[in-house]
Amino acid sequence: MMRHAPVLLFAVAIAFSAGAPAHAQDKGSINPKPLPALANPDSPGTPAKELFGRKATPADLEARAIGFYSRGCLAGGEALPINGPAWQVMRLSRNRNWGHPNLIAFLEKFARTVPRVSNWPGLLVGDISQPRGGPMLTGHASHQIGLDADIWLTPMPRRELSRVEREEMSATDMVRADRLDVDARVWTPDHAAVIRAAAKDGQVQRIFVNAAIKKALCREAGGDRGWLNKVRPMFGHNYHFHVRVFCPGGGEACAGQDPVPPGDGCDQLDWWFSDAVLHPKPRPPGKPKPPMTMASLPAECRVVLKAQ
Repeated sequence: MMRHAPVLLFAVAIAFSAGAPAHAQDKGSINPKPLPALANPDSPGTPAKELFGRKATPADLEARAIGFYSRGCLAGGEALPINGPAWQVMRLSRNRNWGHPNLIAFLEKFARTVPRVSNWPGLLVGDISQPRGGPMLTGHASHQIGLDADIWLTPMPRRELSRVEREEMSATDMVRADRLDVDARVWTPDHAAVIRAAAKDGQVQRIFVNAAIKKALCREAGGDRGWLNKVRPMFGHNYHFHVRVFCPGGGEACAGQDPVPPGDGCDQLDWWFSDAVLHPKPRPPGKPKPPMTMASLPAECRVVLKAQ
């Protein structure tokens, strides 16, 4: 049985323009406007994000993660309830609190763990996936098969947030202005404890954080370092950490990612703090990359898109 979040059924429209980013700190909309109908949705050149971004409900099919994290779709998506005993969903207008049942079960279990390992009452959960996965109109190259979730680096407050707060409240930037380390004014041992608990979960394949956060985790981990290899540095990710879980067992349609390399990775951070990375030279504008079309996705995604 798929669980639908009732408050989201009226907020099915995506309220962001197709080219804009949609990061944790970007505001949502209290009154999202529906997207206009596509003139020719069956055209081979129609961007897949325009098709999946207009699907407000999941495909009523057996739950399956189809394809790869950055090139696929989701059948039988399940919604993370917008309120739980130790979590609240943010940016409701995006309608991106959908995932494979395995990921939803992990998030619910992990959220309940958080108050036991830290002083956080719970989690603020950002984008997971669209109801049928697939490419998104804004932000995220991945999050396409319902196995990725963004968790804010801001603890859940000890009260229920209002709709306005969920759309307009900003996540906290954990990284110092020079990007060389975390900001000591906001970074706490609780942040490290929450990320550590996620990384130690056997369902988690990878966690993406800003390189400055990885640097802090390496410094503060002490002798317990086995979990650090799952925590991978990635551009951005200074307002949230990105959790990726393994493909479901027996899910032949799901293309898993290569295992994380051995070692804690703490001796491989220098490149991230080099001048070339922190202060890249401006590049002349190039030809825009063509958007992903349905032909770029697994054939089963057409079934998911057309399903009731």
